[in-house]
Amino acid sequence: MSDLLQDLLSLVWTGIVTGCLYAMGALGLVMIFKATRVVNFAHGNLAALAGFVVYGLTAMGGGLGWFASVLVALAIVIVLALVSYGLIARVSEASDLRGTIATLGISLVLQGAVQVLFGADIVNLDLPVPSWSATVAGLRITSYDVAVLAVSGSVIAVLFFVIERTRVGIAFRAVSTSAFASRVCGLNIHAVQGLAWGVAAGLGVTAALLIIPSTFLSSTTVASFMLQSFAAAVLGGFSSLPGSIVGGLIVGVTMNLFSYFVTSELSATFLLVLMLVALNLFPGGILPQRGGGSRA
Repeated sequence: MSDLLQDLLSLVWTGIVTGCLYAMGALGLVMIFKATRVVNFAHGNLAALAGFVVYGLTAMGGGLGWFASVLVALAIVIVLALVSYGLIARVSEASDLRGTIATLGISLVLQGAVQVLFGADIVNLDLPVPSWSATVAGLRITSYDVAVLAVSGSVIAVLFFVIERTRVGIAFRAVSTSAFASRVCGLNIHAVQGLAWGVAAGLGVTAALLIIPSTFLSSTTVASFMLQSFAAAVLGGFSSLPGSIVGGLIVGVTMNLFSYFVTSELSATFLLVLMLVALNLFPGGILPQRGGGSRA
């Protein structure tokens, strides 16, 4: 196998791993958009707060184990997500754009709160998995890769099962299709929309806790990571949950290839160009929401 082909395979593999995390972040954004027609710019800041809560409870003398700390962080972030939804629900009913702008304000408040509570320092937060690696068909596979694929695959499978096979999923799909018709039929749309915000927060926290060990944790890094998830949602079609997964994988692989063969300093520029090209070629996304029998 030539060196170039070996490099390509390694880059595609690591791109798929990070792409799974972008996809989970994008799924949260799309769930909120489908339920409320609001683009949640506070998604990354909520996830960052969870990362700092876990760091505070484990590394700063909190005395809790990693899994217990994650449960505490999840509970805090889900409550904050519901509070955020409660704050913008009436605003977004009047105008989707006003609701989206309101999330910008919430994101700034959360970012400021993180800096006040935990400071502006950069810290490390690892996963509690044993460190090992193996070489398979020339690819170096680490325990981190396996953990990311196992967790993201399981979470996404459960999410799609709930949406496709449960009454809660039917309610979510109904509200996503028409909030007005759902209200006329007696559905409590605020409960369904609040549930979407809570689940989206959980997806964001899971993605953030998995991506942080590969970089570092600061008050802005997770929010920056969510920009890649935003691009994945745009590529896949902002109303399509399967499209988010495809978009995440495309963003992960293409950004890896661009950073290696061109330059990593222009990766943000590349991401913007990628979104512009995709919007021109596929205005509704690569996998736009279908009519009729469409579900997710």
